[in-house]
Amino acid sequence: MKFRLLFIALLISTLSFAKNDGKITGILTDKSIQQKTLSAVTVTIKEANISTTTDAEGKFSIAIQPGVYIVEFSLAGYESTEILVTVNEGQTTITNESLVPTNYNLKEVVIRSTGNREKETAILLDQKNAVVIKQSIGAQEMARKGVSDVEEGLTKITGITKVDGRGLFIRGLEDRYNNLLINDLQSPSNSPFKKIIPLDLFPTDVVGVLNVYKTFNPNISGDFAGATINIETPQPKDITKLNIGFGYTTNNNLEKFLLSYDANSTKGTFGFLGDDRALPNAFGSVPNGTKLSPSQYEEAYGKNSWDVAATKSPLNSSIGFLHAQKFKLENERSFSYIMSINFDNNYSYTEGVDRTFNLGQGNYDNNLYTTQYSYQTTLSGLLGFKYKTKRFNANLNSMFIKATESKIQDQLGYTNSLANQTNNLIRMNQYEESLYWNNQLLADYKITEDGKHTIKAGGAYVNTSFQQPDRKFLLGVKVNEDDINMSYGGNNLNRQYLDIKGNFYFSSFLEYNLKFGSKEKNNNLSIGYNNFLNDMESSYRFLSGKKNIEKNFTGNLNNISSYINEDINNGILYVQEESNGDYKVKLNQFVNVGYFNLLMNFGEKWNINAGLRAENSTREIKYREQGDPFGSAYRLKSDDKTDILPSINAKRILNDNSNLRVSFAKTITRPVAMELLPINYINADGTSESGNPNLLNSENYNVDFKYELFPNNKELFAVGVFGKMINNPIERVFKPTANSGGQITTFKNSEEAVIFGAEIEMLFQLSRISKSLANFSWGFNTSLMSTDVTIDITKQGNELENNRNRALQGASNWLINSDLKYDFDINKDWKNSMSLVYNVYGDRIYAVGSSGIDHIYEKSFSKLDFIWTNTISKKIEVKFAVDNILNPNYRKQLGSESTLNITENSLIVREYKKGVGFSINLGYTF
Repeated sequence: MKFRLLFIALLISTLSFAKNDGKITGILTDKSIQQKTLSAVTVTIKEANISTTTDAEGKFSIAIQPGVYIVEFSLAGYESTEILVTVNEGQTTITNESLVPTNYNLKEVVIRSTGNREKETAILLDQKNAVVIKQSIGAQEMARKGVSDVEEGLTKITGITKVDGRGLFIRGLEDRYNNLLINDLQSPSNSPFKKIIPLDLFPTDVVGVLNVYKTFNPNISGDFAGATINIETPQPKDITKLNIGFGYTTNNNLEKFLLSYDANSTKGTFGFLGDDRALPNAFGSVPNGTKLSPSQYEEAYGKNSWDVAATKSPLNSSIGFLHAQKFKLENERSFSYIMSINFDNNYSYTEGVDRTFNLGQGNYDNNLYTTQYSYQTTLSGLLGFKYKTKRFNANLNSMFIKATESKIQDQLGYTNSLANQTNNLIRMNQYEESLYWNNQLLADYKITEDGKHTIKAGGAYVNTSFQQPDRKFLLGVKVNEDDINMSYGGNNLNRQYLDIKGNFYFSSFLEYNLKFGSKEKNNNLSIGYNNFLNDMESSYRFLSGKKNIEKNFTGNLNNISSYINEDINNGILYVQEESNGDYKVKLNQFVNVGYFNLLMNFGEKWNINAGLRAENSTREIKYREQGDPFGSAYRLKSDDKTDILPSINAKRILNDNSNLRVSFAKTITRPVAMELLPINYINADGTSESGNPNLLNSENYNVDFKYELFPNNKELFAVGVFGKMINNPIERVFKPTANSGGQITTFKNSEEAVIFGAEIEMLFQLSRISKSLANFSWGFNTSLMSTDVTIDITKQGNELENNRNRALQGASNWLINSDLKYDFDINKDWKNSMSLVYNVYGDRIYAVGSSGIDHIYEKSFSKLDFIWTNTISKKIEVKFAVDNILNPNYRKQLGSESTLNITENSLIVREYKKGVGFSINLGYTF
């Protein structure tokens, strides 16, 4: 309450700072005749309904309130020109422009900006002029809203929510239905569990503009249902900047914390443990049941491999450095470069119930209370070069991301329905590391000087890897706070080595563009080819502690290694590999694409973008089943298909400020790697996740209608409706097992899903209500959706669903994003922006129920953040943020419509709180 009162007081107290008008002045000249000034040119600021004309010397002057405006210059016999101008309080902005005679040999529309594409006003203008339905957010808006990474930035766009640990949901659809481009090139994921690389790994330093395409056009991948995200790396400009940040989260930082023994080190702090945890050489490249001798064990694992350090978590921290410079060369040439490096770490603690229900029985299979300590690091870098001439541009970009997580997880309770053994303890010690290195070369060239014929091309070579080396499970009975009682045998001491390597990923495109027709029509034909080739393989090895002699002992849980080492040396215990024949899987996928895209302008009101994309996809999965010999020939699952994907996008310009849009398209959805690969990923509590190599691509039929109004360059109102029919939708389901315990989550194709939805978006300046609110603006967007999935009971196999109709797995019926912004200046150098940002989504099915058990629902989750950005001077910027102010419970819960009698008191299967986060970031520009 005190915080809210303080915030309100700050807002009210700053209303007294009034803004003085600024001024726009300039001289207009004739482009074709040097030094010829133009009189009687009409100068119009549409948003403010202000206009003037130039005098006999071509001069003009307009006084106006501070802001960013589109200024239009028009004169009979000359091409009209628009520029984007920023007006500062009490200052004069000078803009001298040259107008082009209509008979002058310059065939391109002249639209320039004194700002850049990353500004909010420029992005809004781009959204207005685009034919396809797209939304964008730029570096300026992300900075104002205190956004620290790409994933968070995208949640400010209509219909997008972030789900903890599971990426972005767009239009209520799960990660698998989205796609990622970086500078128009297809990009893979660094994680086999996600369709696109987790975007919270991308700091905003590597982003100029984030574009979200919600309707399909042939220039982008046909793997599309929710949206395609295109990350544009920033345009280099002269800047050198250092950022340092610190963060504190309640119940997470400055508290007791558990770290793996090897993670509690300098190497662990910076995330360099992968090599130390690699599979020992003694086990070789092919499993053969190797049994380690005591000396081999000591050489492989040392003396502390099972130990955990009880420490105290410090503050979260981050540091970033950005440097860019641009050089002007002779003959209208330029060269620029940009380099950025960022490192951040984060300490996270969560606790809460963690349960699974027995399918077909109505009672808990596992009933555990989970405490989890997670230490995460992210190291990212960007190096980019750009060479530009009058007709040729070339860009070379290299982007690197390394993400690590050291996790200690304790689960206390019972498993396998043994409700009388409530003090069982499962400890997991896990290190996860992913690498992503994307190298891109892009170029475009004007074949003719007038730009009617152009060609652009690009290629990317990407290396990825994902590994969980030496993932350890220890099981016993908890005796007291510090001690555990253990016996050897069963699954009490297990090690896993999961390694999924992207051998190579290559994507490219080549596109020819022809502009034709009159300049007013500005028609364009694009003909292109692109492809991607993905080759990856996985290795999943298992080691177990095996007993020679029965033994039961009690030891300190955090320092258990000494007991284990002694028993290995005494021959009581040994370690042996127990990998199965299915330990290795290979995937090769090659997609070839040809397309054409035609943009036609009919009169002054109609823009139509129509085209066709043909995608040929060849996919091969090589695998062995569990009982196959290690050296036997691979089984082969292949799929070869050509998809013809037509699309049409039409825009009707109703007037200067409003558009009506319609779109029709067919697209496909490809599965995520771990949904497809026949890998049985096993957890210590007996649950597992298994891929399904028989999954089919979904076929999506999409239709969109949208009306949008742009009252000025800072405001927007839009309302749209959309519909989708998805054949063979891919969904997460529970798979019944023959015996109690070991719940398996897998994936399947349902028959058909029908989706209807509506979206509303508003960006509103509160000066419309009262002049005293001139510094306030309000943004709001919401997505409402209804889904219906048809189930053919006769085609279910062993996924025994309860009903013939239900909602689509992963889809929310509604979501809301909103932000309230207040800008004020303390003096001419000290500028402030405060924002309250709110996000909430409705319940959705996390996994489809079966065998009489209802679905598991991901419950509604709301998030409120406060961001205060201070630009104290041209060199110093300070950001203060409060994250997750409401701190609600994140919860998964069994639905209430099971057909079996549920004998348990609670339907909650997972619950925890993240804590309230406070952070401060200092930026200094040299």
